Amino acid sequence: LTAYETVSIFMGDVGKIPHVSGVTGRGQALPLQTPRIKNVIYTGDIGAVDRRLIPHTSYLVPIPKNIAGIKFYPTLDNFLLNLLKKSMMNKPIRVGLIGFGAAGQIYHAPILTCVDGLQLSLIRASRPEQIALARARYPQSEIVADNDAIINNENIDLVVVATPNESHEPLAKAALLAGKHVVVEKPFTITTREADELIAVAKREKRILTVNQNRRFEGDYATIRKIINSGMLGEIAEFESHYDRFRNYLRPNAWREEDIPGSGIFYDLGAHLIDQVLELFGLPNTITADLRLQRKGAKAIDNFEVILNYEQLKVTLKGGMLIKEPLPRYIILGQQGSFVKYGTDVQEEALKTGGIPNKTANWGMEPKASWGKINTEYKGMHLVSRVETERGNYVDFYQNVYDTILGKAELMVKPEESRNTIRVIELAMQSNVEKRTVKYS
Repeated sequence: LTAYETVSIFMGDVGKIPHVSGVTGRGQALPLQTPRIKNVIYTGDIGAVDRRLIPHTSYLVPIPKNIAGIKFYPTLDNFLLNLLKKSMMNKPIRVGLIGFGAAGQIYHAPILTCVDGLQLSLIRASRPEQIALARARYPQSEIVADNDAIINNENIDLVVVATPNESHEPLAKAALLAGKHVVVEKPFTITTREADELIAVAKREKRILTVNQNRRFEGDYATIRKIINSGMLGEIAEFESHYDRFRNYLRPNAWREEDIPGSGIFYDLGAHLIDQVLELFGLPNTITADLRLQRKGAKAIDNFEVILNYEQLKVTLKGGMLIKEPLPRYIILGQQGSFVKYGTDVQEEALKTGGIPNKTANWGMEPKASWGKINTEYKGMHLVSRVETERGNYVDFYQNVYDTILGKAELMVKPEESRNTIRVIELAMQSNVEKRTVKYS
């Protein structure tokens, strides 16, 4: 909006003004059929108006300057900004979901539809079983067969990219250039070069770009963050985090099992662990990694151990596919005590079985048997106790996206943070190949 020098605002019964016709898009004229329009914006060069700069404005009306009741503003000021924000407060954000595989079905569609104001308008699904499921679960959404049907649809405000990792960068870039806000499934991209390019495009296009780092919104992570920040363990000396699974066979026709860029569990699960650690402790000084293919016939990384070194802190991140006996999810050792937590957040399993956050009682609440154990000296007392796990809620991610688009909040997952996660992955892979510790750079 600041690109335009003249802006006029009329508040009132626009439909009764003689000789006024509405204009939308890039100069297409149409009659004003709405009798009362609260907010009308006029610019001298109506044909050059780009609706990406004025989101959610239905009508752009050229009004002669001599009409009584119009106050003329030579430049955009706080009044106009506040007016636009008010006009957007209750506007639905129309969402197009690209991809309806596991990520789209489990981590996006059932979550974003729980946010009042987010409207799942389009779903791109390709396989017959995906199309059937999408139609059954989201009958109000239109199913489309190609990405361009979403990216180039002028009615879509937010594009969600939930596709194989190699396609994240080109699809997100195309959506940004088409004037859409974008959510990308993690990992953000394959390389930091791709991440930097997307961040630059989003800034240039003045669009919101974020990454679905949904594990920040899990109950166990919220619990350890609170324990660390409380100081109950004293200065943290060692932090260990696991994603342990058991599947000793390879899934057929699964791209994550293939030898292609961005495949394997390090990009998949490691991206979550790294993101959490960077939010807790910041960027490391050095990185040491051991990445392996352990299962018979494996083509992609299925085991990792990464050590991030800080000044006085050692962080160990581990994940594998041959861990049948459950190991701790978190181990935190401090100068005054320790905290150990078994089990994983309950939301993922609930979603896999068809649970919906806003329709499920006690959503995100973990059973007492899975609570972590603390053993510490705190304020002169020796404490040994179970710690109730905080409530997790993946919906908070999309609520924040919605609020940020409306200008009511700041992004909780900034693209620069997810870019740093990709950089740690790159350096860990370098460390593994060169069999040495590398500095973060």
